This record gives sequence, C-alpha cells and structure tokens, in this order.
Amino acid sequence: MSDENKFYRPWGWYINVKEEPKVFKIKHICVLPKKRLSLQSHYKRSEHWVIVKGTAKVQVGKDFLILHPNQNIYIPKETLHRIENTGDENVEFVETQIGEYLEEDDIVRYEDDFGRK
Repeated sequence: MSDENKFYRPWGWYINVKEEPKVFKIKHICVLPKKRLSLQSHYKRSEHWVIVKGTAKVQVGKDFLILHPNQNIYIPKETLHRIENTGDENVEFVETQIGEYLEEDDIVRYEDDFGRK
C-alpha cells in the first residue's frame, strides 16, 4: 500500500482498505505507544474492532477491557468508545464500520488529548 493511502493523526495512522458507500468501510488502524484516540461516539455507524497486533485498552460505554490479538469488540452507534495503547509496541486493529453514512465528520468527541473538537 502506498504512503498516499495512509492518513496520519497525532495518535498514529489509518489506511482505508475497502469501502462500499452507504454500506460499510474497512480500515487498518495503528495506535502508537502511549497514545489514545479521543473518547467519541458516532450517530450514523456502528463499528467492529479486531486487534491484530499489540495489547489495547478499550472503553465501550462504561466498560473497560484489555484486548489482545485475535480478540474483538462491537461498538453500537451512539455509544461512547475509545482505544488506548498503554504498551511499548504499536497496537494495530481492523475496524469495520457499518452504516448509511461513513465519513470522518460523524465523530462526536467528548475528550481529546490533542485539543480536537
């Protein structure tokens, strides 16, 4: 995959792997050591995460879990969620989004380490 398909964020990067608009999108996401995504929710999509590398601390609603490679979690739409890398190696996971609207602006941020809204 060329670097032009990789989107960098303050917490790591993601690659859009496949998309069928208004149905699903698949991303390969990497969270760098000691970084985390914002605490967020989505109005128009649910997500399924499968950990493929590293150990992730995941929040879904009020529940906190530690996930290892080959473990997964389902995040219903409108549910608070976050993934965090508390370790010293990258955490990588595959995210499958399902919904009628799958754009990046369907993110409601409640907390963000990088000051994004």
